[in-house]
Amino acid sequence: MEKAKMPSIVVGALLMFCVSALMAFDTVIARLLVADLHPLEIVFFRTLFSLIFMAPWIWRGGIAQFATKHPLVHLGRAIGKLAALGAFFYAVSVMALADLTAVMFSMPLFATLGAWMFLGEKMRALRLAATALGFVGVLIIIRPGGDTMGVGAVLAVGAALCIAGIGLAVKYLSKEEKSQTIVYWNVLLLTPMALVASIPVWVWPSWSSLGWLVLQGLLGGIGPLCFSKALRFGDASTLMPFDFLRLPIIAMIGFLAFAEVPEVWTWVGAAVIFLAVILLVRDERRGDGLSNLSGI
Repeated sequence: MEKAKMPSIVVGALLMFCVSALMAFDTVIARLLVADLHPLEIVFFRTLFSLIFMAPWIWRGGIAQFATKHPLVHLGRAIGKLAALGAFFYAVSVMALADLTAVMFSMPLFATLGAWMFLGEKMRALRLAATALGFVGVLIIIRPGGDTMGVGAVLAVGAALCIAGIGLAVKYLSKEEKSQTIVYWNVLLLTPMALVASIPVWVWPSWSSLGWLVLQGLLGGIGPLCFSKALRFGDASTLMPFDFLRLPIIAMIGFLAFAEVPEVWTWVGAAVIFLAVILLVRDERRGDGLSNLSGI
């Protein structure tokens, strides 16, 4: 008797749940580390251990997989990733985890605007309305003039903006280059850049911090692999809404580990952003758009 196969979309959804959980734990580890290490140093070690994790695949593929016609785009992407991670890890130290996670969901909104401005993609009425609605959700969460608004919120929005830019670079590169070429160039460029940036604030990590850094680097390497695997079972526009499972996961961990209770406005704003992204996903199915912007 043959075993019934699990529907592809279910497999993809389960893998996206794993990606969301990995990203949530990555954020929690960053919260534990920022008490002892500067955000730029965390970026360096996270990238270094991700590079070590990927080393066997890099070695197996050889030098040919680094062939590229766009070295400056790779360099720009690495600079953007350094800025995004540095801003994100600093925001982790001063914002509630649920607030930070909810603000980071604004990335597809910035990506939509960027794709229209720089890649020539169409800005249909539904897409424009959804983008505007999503930014209303961001404002609900950070509430300019309220207690939530501060340096952390500004850096969180900046991190989302940088990640959207990174996604646009990935989309541009993926037209001509393989995914492993894009990923490997990123870690090889980002590791020395992060090292140089962290030298002025360098503090040797304790053994316990080093253990967390190794785990964080491992999660940083596994996450993109799980995402790539998920895309084999469903397109990004279908799977993207499952990423919002990250918010209840991070909210639960924040409550249990750090006694953080998300405010009602966090959930309201996140729900508005979620609705906006769903509208963008529906519009995506009518044309080009977000399908290549994830898995950064």
